[in-house]
Amino acid sequence: MSATPDRYNHGMNSNPATHRPILALPDNLISQIAAGEVVERPSAVVKEVLENALDAGASNVVIRLEEGGVKRIAITDNGRGIPPDQLTLAVARHATSKIASLDELEHVATLGFRGEALASIASVSLLTLTTRTADAPHAWQIENGKVSPASGAQGTTVDVQDLYYNTPARRKFLKSEQTEFGHCAEIVRRIALARPDVSFSLSHNGKAVDHWNVSAIDKRSAQILGEAFSNARLSLDESAGPLRIHGFVGLPTASKARADAQFFYVNGRFVRDKLLTHAVRAAYQDVLHGDRYPSYVLGLDLDPALVDVNVHPSKIEVRFRDSRSVHQFVFHAVSRALAQTSATAFGTVPGPMSAGSGIATPNGGGTPWISGEQTTFAAQFANPSPYAGGGGGSNSGGYGNAYQNPYRPQPNGGVTQSMENYGAFFSPGINSGVNEAGASYAPANQVANSLPDDDYPLGFALAQLHGVYVLAQNSKGLVLVDMHAAHERILYEQLKNALDENSMPVQPMLIPVTFFADGVEVGTVEEHQDTLKALGFDMAAISPTTLAVRAVPALLKNADAQSLARDVLREVREFGGSRVLIDRRNELLGTLACHTAVRANRSLTVPEMNALLRQMEHTERSDQCNHGRPTWVQLGLNDLDKMFLRGQ
Repeated sequence: MSATPDRYNHGMNSNPATHRPILALPDNLISQIAAGEVVERPSAVVKEVLENALDAGASNVVIRLEEGGVKRIAITDNGRGIPPDQLTLAVARHATSKIASLDELEHVATLGFRGEALASIASVSLLTLTTRTADAPHAWQIENGKVSPASGAQGTTVDVQDLYYNTPARRKFLKSEQTEFGHCAEIVRRIALARPDVSFSLSHNGKAVDHWNVSAIDKRSAQILGEAFSNARLSLDESAGPLRIHGFVGLPTASKARADAQFFYVNGRFVRDKLLTHAVRAAYQDVLHGDRYPSYVLGLDLDPALVDVNVHPSKIEVRFRDSRSVHQFVFHAVSRALAQTSATAFGTVPGPMSAGSGIATPNGGGTPWISGEQTTFAAQFANPSPYAGGGGGSNSGGYGNAYQNPYRPQPNGGVTQSMENYGAFFSPGINSGVNEAGASYAPANQVANSLPDDDYPLGFALAQLHGVYVLAQNSKGLVLVDMHAAHERILYEQLKNALDENSMPVQPMLIPVTFFADGVEVGTVEEHQDTLKALGFDMAAISPTTLAVRAVPALLKNADAQSLARDVLREVREFGGSRVLIDRRNELLGTLACHTAVRANRSLTVPEMNALLRQMEHTERSDQCNHGRPTWVQLGLNDLDKMFLRGQ
């Protein structure tokens, strides 16, 4: 094998620095080193200059790029401008007007503060800075360190040409023109999202690309993130002590295959923080599964003293003084927003926005959670197992005065949950318009016309389509409900609440269900009795190869006991008892809810369908099933009119 050439060995086998005296680095080399951290690519120049423009109070910013920003970046703002006697300092290293002491560094309230951006940019490009203050008779310009009079309006223009002209090796690491422009455009979008009170214009190679006028945040976010997000988002604004979070979180229907629609700002600064990302992702865990990523635009405001922004030269990373409190605050705020979705809390429904609204804003405050008992979903939606052989019952639970709605608002402002009225819902053989007590059902439109629509945002059932969908009428038009997905969410939320409160109701079996089990399953039952009881199961081994199920959760009493038992034992065996109750809890409860939820092709009566709609209106997160898919959609009257060309 031939020896390695000396040109490769020099750095490893010799250390020329040991033969040199310690010397101060020349200023130009120091600037080059600093530029390597600050000016990573053209988009970094755009970011630094835009932040300076906003710190200067600009209300209008124009960005002009050529060849992806490599040939030219020209950014003009109408801010305060720079006095001519400070121009030389403006492009010097570690010179800034934004902080002057350690105390101010610990309370940074501006986007920029390091005092090295313009100096770094000037060291790797041909920089021309033209500026004019409000009281100056004309503008001034600095180029190559020389200050001279110039023409220009109030504000500042930073003109950066031939980026990396003096460091050709660095220039070779840049990507294609379109790639570099894409990074620059993304920076502009991020900053424009945070400042809807500022207008932005972006052009590339002389062609206009984007323009955003001054507007409200709802309209600005709709323009930048698109119609899919603007039609499926929830507003959020909560405060707790020194913390405030505000903005928009997208419904699961606005999720994406990539995490490219996630914008988080801390005191107006775009950040990528693992703690904040984890908090938001954890909040979506219960409504968004798989490899999908949520979309959101969120701002966190807090005392600057509680966050350290001096972590990295790019200023995109931050550290919080009390990271745990911040994480919990963000997690719970986003969780509450996702729980109180359109039909369940706001008295409105998802659908096309009204003209000029810019965002589907909820009407008024949230409907309170049903007070009193959270009981017997299984009794309401009795879904006899195909293995159970029966489980019917009568449908004579109080419909003598047809359609007495169990959720009619009461004088005290609460709601009554007369679950006994639906005591035998979804029992077989009830497909006619007369119940077993002989009371005829009133037509659906009669009921819909007799009750206020605003109190029942999902309206009232009209019919069932192909045994899968419920068709309902509300004040806005037609509602379509996936009955299995909706019922699954209802059961799932009920199971979670019962487990959280350590009050899982148990239904003893009149005759225990026995089934063949292998030695591992028998051992799992004997080893994890406490976990099984916490989940509402009472199982015991009656022989080395036989297990008996003596009780199941009352919410699931009509499901197949053997299938439920095998699913629970599989989870406990694979993940352990404690982890099933903590890390794997939601997955397990979702599986159990799916066993009991009403199946497709199950014929429902109109009262049964109405009961499902009422439960959806009072169940958290009922807009999505356990897998993140929508449980219902709204077709407005305008949409229907367009389909039939009415009014045209």
